[in-house]
Amino acid sequence: MPLTKQADGPILLFGGTYGNLEATQGLLNEARRLGIPNDHLICTGDVVAYCADAQETVALLRHNDIAVVMGNCEEQLGAGALDCGCGFDEGTACDLLSQQWYAYASAQLDEDAKAWMRTLPRSIKLNIAGLELMVVHGCVSEIARFVFASTPAAVLQSEINLAACDGVIGGHCGLPFTRIIDNKLWHNPGVIGMPANDGTPRVWYSILTPGDDGLEIQHHALSYDPMVSAQKIRQQDLPAGYADCLENGHWPSLDVLPDAEREVAGQALELTKPIIFRAK
Repeated sequence: MPLTKQADGPILLFGGTYGNLEATQGLLNEARRLGIPNDHLICTGDVVAYCADAQETVALLRHNDIAVVMGNCEEQLGAGALDCGCGFDEGTACDLLSQQWYAYASAQLDEDAKAWMRTLPRSIKLNIAGLELMVVHGCVSEIARFVFASTPAAVLQSEINLAACDGVIGGHCGLPFTRIIDNKLWHNPGVIGMPANDGTPRVWYSILTPGDDGLEIQHHALSYDPMVSAQKIRQQDLPAGYADCLENGHWPSLDVLPDAEREVAGQALELTKPIIFRAK
C-alpha cells in the first residue's frame, strides 16, 4: 500500500537532491524560514546522482525524516544494479557521464543507506484541498519515464487515469512545470541538486497551499552558493560538466530533452505566477 499524507497546511515539494549536500541544506533552511515543518516536505526521488556527497545527503534527509518517493537511482543503487536505470542510449553523452557518477555513488554509499533506499515507497498519496494527488518519480506506469512540459497531453491523461486520482506530481526530468489537462493536474516541482538548464545557478521547488478557492501551486527558485558543491565534484574527479552546470546553469548534455525544451535551453525560467487548481 502506498504511503498516504493528509495535508492541512502548505506542502513543500522538491526532487533530485542528486548528492548536492549544500543545496539540500539550503532547501531545508528555506523550509524552516517559511515555517513549513519537515513532515510537510516531500521529495520526488533521485536523492543521489551527479554530485559528490551521496552518503551525506542521504543521512541529512533521513535525519530530518523527509518523505521520499523511490527514484530510479534509489531503485538501482538499492538493488546493487550496474547502472542508474535511466535507459540512456549506449554511447550517448548521458550514458557515458552516468557511468562515472553512478559508480562513484555506489561505492560511497554504505549498506545501511542502500537498505533504506529499498524501503522507499514507489508512490505517496497526498490528500490536500479536497484533492487526491499521487506523488511518483517518473510516471505512474514506469519509474524512469521522462515527462516534460511538452509531453503530449494524451500521455499525461493516460498516466493520470492509471493513478485514478485528481492529478500526478512527478519528478525525474529535472525541469519544473505545471499543466492542467481536462481538469486534471500534472505538476513537477523541479529539482534541488542541479539547475534547470536555464543559464542560472538557481534550483527549484514548489509549495502547494490549500485555500478556500482551491489548491494554490507556486513554483519557487532557490538561490544558494554552489561553489562548494562544484569544488567537491572536481576534487573527486567526477564529470566536470556537472560542476560547471552548478555554476553556470547549463546542462552538460541535452540528450534526453525534446525539441521544445532544447529550444529554450539557457533562457532564464520565469515561474512567478501562482496557479489555482480546483476539484470538480
